[in-house]
Amino acid sequence: MTTTALLEATQTTPTALWNDSADLEELRESIGFGAVGATCNPVIALSVLKRHPDVWVPRIRELAEEFPTGSEAELGWKAVERLSREAAELLLPAFEQHGGRNGRLSVQTDPRLHRSKDALVAQALAFDRLAPNIIVKIPATRVGIEAMEEVTYRGVSINATVSFTVPQAIAVAGAVERGLARREADGHDVSAMGAVCTIMVGRLDDWLKHTVERDRILVDPGALEWAGVAAFKNAYRVYRERGYRLRLLSAAFRNHMHWSEFQGGDVVVSPPYEWQLRINENDIRLGSRIDEPVPAAHLAALQELPDFRRAYDENGMAVEDFQDYGATRRTLRQFLDATADLEGLVRDVVVPAP
Repeated sequence: MTTTALLEATQTTPTALWNDSADLEELRESIGFGAVGATCNPVIALSVLKRHPDVWVPRIRELAEEFPTGSEAELGWKAVERLSREAAELLLPAFEQHGGRNGRLSVQTDPRLHRSKDALVAQALAFDRLAPNIIVKIPATRVGIEAMEEVTYRGVSINATVSFTVPQAIAVAGAVERGLARREADGHDVSAMGAVCTIMVGRLDDWLKHTVERDRILVDPGALEWAGVAAFKNAYRVYRERGYRLRLLSAAFRNHMHWSEFQGGDVVVSPPYEWQLRINENDIRLGSRIDEPVPAAHLAALQELPDFRRAYDENGMAVEDFQDYGATRRTLRQFLDATADLEGLVRDVVVPAP
């Protein structure tokens, strides 16, 4: 049997493949490509429930009977938890094989809690109890970063989400390192913890494309495809130089460079299942490219854009600025909308239209 491009890369380099969905059918196939992790969030959960109504409509009805006082929103999150537990079970062998570094299922905290550190901490602790191999997604905002330090101290592995920039990645790493140091000072072993920091590379590309249209700026369109790649590679350089004990994760795929340009790095790449199929079908095998620089002309063009400089420079933003960065606002709103849509889906099952 011919080894696929994805399987070859995961077997011959430190680069880890995680599936950007908790859909069980897709995850089983992705594991065959070498995947050792997966993720779930309101957008993903909503798509899975819509894709498999034969499975989830009866389950939602069962949840409504089991929790008769639960609101539609609460029942929706119960469905997310059930989906997450089932996906986590598929990843347990990888979790045990990798000593906790991989084999994890990411569960995202409720985006409606993004303004409350205490609420994020409480939900993270609850999600951590769903399965031994859960990793909890918390937004990389000022409040979220405060929550990351606290839950890391309490033994929860985190995955920073709603994260697009080098300053966010550095702030997340600092919070995790402080949490680990506090935990070690109390005599706890942290070797099996597996924190990661996502950079949503494609969403940074999307935001910059929006800004050049909004501001009527002419720029080589090819350069805009490199924005997320440039930020990720710069953050990876910083992580190696400073010896941070967490890995970067590439998400929000828009082109194959969001896989191929990070090969060879001790990083996680998390393409959607369809992107995995396309990478294999096109046999994308480019070797180790994590240390290959972004083409100088593209980087120079990107440096002309203020929002790229904010995303790329180590000191481009203060922690207080993260909440108001355009890509942050746009993504938080999408997650909030998906949460409302998930509640609506549950409502249609529990109280069908006449």
